[in-house]
Amino acid sequence: MTDIRYLAPRTLDEAVGAFAAAAGAARILAGGTDLLVQMKAGTVSPGLIVDIKKIAEMTTIEETADGGFCIGAAVSGAVLGEHPRFGKVWPGVLEAVNLIGSTQVQGRATAGGNLCNGSPAGDSVPAMIAAGAIVTVQGPKGRRQMSVEAVPAGPGRTNFAPGEILVAFTLPPRPKGSGDAYLRMIPRTEMDIAVVGCGVSLTLEKGICTAARVALGAVAPTVLLVEAAAKALVGTKLDAADLDTAAAACSASCRPIDDKRGTIAYRTKVAGVLLKRTAAIAADRAGKV
Repeated sequence: MTDIRYLAPRTLDEAVGAFAAAAGAARILAGGTDLLVQMKAGTVSPGLIVDIKKIAEMTTIEETADGGFCIGAAVSGAVLGEHPRFGKVWPGVLEAVNLIGSTQVQGRATAGGNLCNGSPAGDSVPAMIAAGAIVTVQGPKGRRQMSVEAVPAGPGRTNFAPGEILVAFTLPPRPKGSGDAYLRMIPRTEMDIAVVGCGVSLTLEKGICTAARVALGAVAPTVLLVEAAAKALVGTKLDAADLDTAAAACSASCRPIDDKRGTIAYRTKVAGVLLKRTAAIAADRAGKV
């Protein structure tokens, strides 16, 4: 059996240095709800585990000066759910994060790990993309930012450069009259992998949609930002015909696979149905702000 080293650095520089020096043989431990399962299954065998939970920047939630939020990559779903304001400002994002596993898993699982795992069906990813979230990453060459939709490269892969670590998510401030929502279709009532996931964030002014973002999960090799669906919503009152147009754009964007959870035709149809339902919830919330 290969020996595994464990490191729990107190600073981000130390974590990045160790992670980069391992040259691909290391894995990051945030919640561990994916990593430990993968190790037990033998699909990954890291020579080094870098535990980031002792780094303050990666375990805190901060409200930014402009009214946005900065969420450390190692913040668990349970901790995010306990924040007094986050769920009121971004209820859809919180809904999505709180679908990662069971109540017990929520105490450990993180949105950061959900994104870095690279699953097209990760629940928090469509909601983060719809929210317009930006990630901060740090590596041997310093810090940079990228949109959440730019991170996934394919199943199990990201577009991070070698040695880079996800540090935090930044969510923008919300204009008045904004709302978001996330829904997924699963075969069971709880704790299953999404057949389709849909995140919508929008802003209403006097009943007219003035801004929108739409994202779909589990319908392509990566989570999709569906700009055509958002364009179909902007400038409308979100009437049935408007939602039909946006739903058709969602279905047209799908490039799913056939598997035991759903066929290509089923996923394509459900994507449009979920768009209508998710947009309606987001609009209702926007009207109450």
